[in-house]
Order: sequence, then C-alpha cells, then structure tokens
Amino acid sequence: MTLELELLIRLLSAGIIGAVIGYEREFRGKGAGVRTHLLVALGACLFMIISQYGFPDAVKFDAARIAAGVVGGLGFLGGGIIMKTSNHVSGLTTAAGIWVTGAIGLALGSGLYGMAILCVVILMLCMEAMHFYTFRYGDRQVSVTMHSDSQKTLEEVINSLGKRVSHCSWTKDGDGYKAAFTLLISKKDYPAGLMKILHDIPGIELTSLD
Repeated sequence: MTLELELLIRLLSAGIIGAVIGYEREFRGKGAGVRTHLLVALGACLFMIISQYGFPDAVKFDAARIAAGVVGGLGFLGGGIIMKTSNHVSGLTTAAGIWVTGAIGLALGSGLYGMAILCVVILMLCMEAMHFYTFRYGDRQVSVTMHSDSQKTLEEVINSLGKRVSHCSWTKDGDGYKAAFTLLISKKDYPAGLMKILHDIPGIELTSLD
C-alpha cells in the first residue's frame, strides 16, 4: 500500500466516524451534529498527518506539538457550545463529544485504527446507555415563578412542596407577591403535567416554568 493511499484511508475513516458520532448527537436534537463532528474529526486527522509527514526536511521536529495545539483548540470550540440558563447547564456532553471526536481524528491520522474504532464503540455505547438512564431515572430541577395576591397563600403552597423546594426568593409585585424557586421533580414527570398541577392550585398564578 502506498503512502498516499494510506493517508487517504485515514482521512476517509475520520470523516465517516465523525459523521457517525455527529448523527447520534443530531438525532438527539443537539446543536452540533453530523457536519460539525465530521469537520472536527477530519480536521484533527489532517493536522496529525501534517505533523507527521508535512515537514520531511526538518531534522528535529516534535510532531506532538500540533496534536497538543489541536487539543487546546478543541477545548475553546467546546467551550462555545456550553450554555447556562438559570439553573440548567446544556451542551456539556456535546462539547465533550467534540473533544473526543478530535482525539479520534488524531488517532486515525497517526494510523491507530484499532484504538480509534474501540474508542468509537465505547463512546457510542456510553452515550446511548446514559441517554436511556438520564431521561428515565433520577431527578431534575425546574425553575418556577408564582404570583398571588396573598403572601400567606404562597407560603402555604411552598411549604406543601416540602424539601423539593430550594433557592426560594420573594418580591413585591404590584398589589401582590411573587415567589421564585427551584423545584426538584422526577425525570419521569412531564413539564406539561406539572404545569397543570400548579395551575390548578387556587389563589396562585403560575407565571413561568423553566
């Protein structure tokens, strides 16, 4: 096998594997999908090939420098995906996935096919298994804002929710009162069902549920 054919196989492998990982993310409705992961894997693979074969005249050259630069650059790329809204952080898994996709691209660029394929298998199994678990078991936090003409009514409602309430704050809202707090609910409970329950509480107006 010629060197050119070997390098072509590495690039194609990186593109295909990056697309597979990106498809899983896009299938879950995440922002970074097939194109993003494909480009990250392809770019990382090409950087590794350049670091190994792009400087044939250099007598002393550390090929690991370019790989280290790719790792740092992917960290900045992943940081731009992570978003925080109120008490919820999103994009962590996708950012970590992009980082690992870049590592897989570097592995393919250096010809470590077995390690790259094994990493993809572990990555896909982990994400699928944890997706099943995290959406069916455990608890999650939702931000709730309520309004009432009576402060006592708000206090009774919050006390009835018990220890599931945290980070509660009170403000005067016109002629009434507004309470904002974090509510811990089971991941099996749908927000629409919780919204109906809170709406049906007499004397309380639900203003937001996030």
